[in-house]
Amino acid sequence: MRVGHGFDVHAFGPGEGVKIGGVRVPHDRGVVAHSDGDVALHALCDALLGAAGLGDIGGMFPDSDAQWAGADSRVLLRRVVAEVQALGWRVANADLTVIAQAPRLAPHVPEMRARIAADLGVAEGCVNVKATPWARASTPPAPWATCRATSAPRA
Repeated sequence: MRVGHGFDVHAFGPGEGVKIGGVRVPHDRGVVAHSDGDVALHALCDALLGAAGLGDIGGMFPDSDAQWAGADSRVLLRRVVAEVQALGWRVANADLTVIAQAPRLAPHVPEMRARIAADLGVAEGCVNVKATPWARASTPPAPWATCRATSAPRA
């Protein structure tokens, strides 16, 4: 078994909602990103790629390549899973923590878990998604959303 860790962050910008964990979440802003800016799936991709020794999401889907402009991160995740599986690994579980002051994510977590599990090819019980706001004691320098993900592929 190997364990990988991923991290992603995107600033909020113009838009009418954000995509997190493969789910469109209503919000008065969007995110600034080359693809759809899904911090949860990007962090998960990095965790899987790291565990398999395949680099990171920026190496596999560079923002200098126009084909990834506006890309659906679920498509990216499924491609990462295929690359990991090609090396003889399969995903055992994934644990994600999304940190964002807004929008409120808790109502969307069950759908996120279901979509992520489907893309990973695992049971929903093998995927955990936690959502928490930034501590109010300190304020980040700009509005943003971030996610940390850990995944454990096994042979």
